[in-house]
Amino acid sequence: MKTVKIKLPVKLKKTVLALGPQTKNTICFAKGSNAYVSPVHAELSSPKDLLAFEKDAKCFLKKHPKIITCDLHPEYQSTKFALSLYGSYKPVLIQHHHAHIAACMAENGLKDQKVIGVAFDGTGLGSDNNIWGAEFLVCNYKTFVRQAHLKEIPLVGGERAVLEPWRVLAAWFDFNKSQALRKIYQAGINSPLASSMGRLFDAVASLILNKKKASFEAELPIALEKLAEKGKLLSSGYRFNLKKYKDNYIIDPSGIFKQIPKDLKSGILRKDVALNFHRSVASMIAQTCLVLRRRNKTKKVVLSGGVFQNRLLLNFSSDLLNEEGFEVFTHQKLSCNDSCVSLGEAIIAGLRS
Repeated sequence: MKTVKIKLPVKLKKTVLALGPQTKNTICFAKGSNAYVSPVHAELSSPKDLLAFEKDAKCFLKKHPKIITCDLHPEYQSTKFALSLYGSYKPVLIQHHHAHIAACMAENGLKDQKVIGVAFDGTGLGSDNNIWGAEFLVCNYKTFVRQAHLKEIPLVGGERAVLEPWRVLAAWFDFNKSQALRKIYQAGINSPLASSMGRLFDAVASLILNKKKASFEAELPIALEKLAEKGKLLSSGYRFNLKKYKDNYIIDPSGIFKQIPKDLKSGILRKDVALNFHRSVASMIAQTCLVLRRRNKTKKVVLSGGVFQNRLLLNFSSDLLNEEGFEVFTHQKLSCNDSCVSLGEAIIAGLRS
């Protein structure tokens, strides 16, 4: 098995086997100051990929790790595999987005220090049992506090919303254009709350591109990025609100869904609208990090999660953060998508032991 070797910035006292998430899965074996990350198993719901995952996991188990760790989500096949070892191990469950940030920290050689972690992806189970995916975590390797996130909306139909982004768009419009979805949501039928940046991109892409469905996850956001690359900035982006709620901050992008239809109706080119939306999300990141820097006295920002595969967003965000005096850290050896998660799980579990 060909692995990627990562030099860890800390030395683990016990060997760790981290089993990773459900999609873009990797397995990580960590010993001392080194971590070894397996090839990617694309989708563990696929029998072929699950078989490859189990084969690699059993290969690593022959090294007799002292700690087994996995994702918090109980329905992931990797988590079920970890729990099947319960007689020999008591698996350590790790929150998905914390693992994202820890992985990026490790790749950049950061010691166990406080950072602002920005984790943007499609979905991951949060510690409150809701779906997370647009998270600002103030954390180190051992602990995290969720201090800001995108406003939560219901995903009516659950996983169907991934390939039918019109459902997410309808939720942002308070179901004004879909009484059927409103009734399903009000009945509490398969409508989990989600703070997902991936789903926000789905909704905006559906609106700008005028497409209701996708054939694979992130198809429309990818098309939106390509369109935006041809556009020009008309302003600093669309308006959003950053509201304090108890001890947290909530980013409310509702204004975006009021302004974009007006711009499209007035004749502004779709490519320009697409580019200005990307700039808006980068502004969300920068402005939220400024608030959290004042509260937490740290200027280190770590960016991870599959949404940052969008190079346009990554560059906008990095530029705005650098202008504000932040130190910005991004992935160096692994992808920012879920293939990095097992590395984060390994270092978190290893240091907690």
